[in-house]
Amino acid sequence: MKYILSLFILISISFADEEKKEKITIGFGPYIQSQPYKNVDDMILASPVFFYDNGIVYARWTRFGIYFLGSAGEEFSWGFSLTAQPRTNGYSPDDSPHMNGMSEKESSWEGGVAFSAGLNDSFLEIIYLHDLLDKYNSYMITFEVGHTLKFDKITFYPSVVAVYQNKGFLNYYYGVTQEESNLVHPEYSTDSDFKFEAQTYISYPITDKLSVFFNAKIDWLSNEAKNSPLIEKNYYYSGIASLIYTFNF
Repeated sequence: MKYILSLFILISISFADEEKKEKITIGFGPYIQSQPYKNVDDMILASPVFFYDNGIVYARWTRFGIYFLGSAGEEFSWGFSLTAQPRTNGYSPDDSPHMNGMSEKESSWEGGVAFSAGLNDSFLEIIYLHDLLDKYNSYMITFEVGHTLKFDKITFYPSVVAVYQNKGFLNYYYGVTQEESNLVHPEYSTDSDFKFEAQTYISYPITDKLSVFFNAKIDWLSNEAKNSPLIEKNYYYSGIASLIYTFNF
């Protein structure tokens, strides 16, 4: 079980004469995420970029995992894995006058189980994730389908995503408790709901080892979230631009 679902960058920069060597891709760049909250500034972070998959462990940007079951074929591959990733939602009451009286809502780390499958240039992933740091103390389930498209040297990895968000997650980031409520943001609680996303990874090689890497993503809030008195937009966007370097070992 050598390579299972080496999606995204590892596919686009593989070389036929080096198939038996393991590849690792590293990079670094600015990550930006807008905020749907009223008068809250965009989030800008320095983010590492890391891609690796040896059929046992993998890294896909900032999500990491270890396989415990799977199979790889010429056209079809599948695998189950334990996985973890950061959650970059949240705000501080100091971020906006509208947030006065609210408690801080922090980012977290999530962990769970993922099922991934790839057929030729298409892929599917279903992920169950639970809050590991007891910030929002709930779970979500992600369903993603995508396809690889190549135009000359440029490779695109567009996908669409549906996310089931439990009410614990939605209440933490978009709800208003009785203690937090005031005339500006009255008490508000949510139920579980779905949100939808669309994104693409883009890779353009500069040399055999060096490439330009982009990610662009838009998240449409669920109805439960966008009805919150804290919200002024029904979507937010995020993305990164980075140089990435791939080498063999």
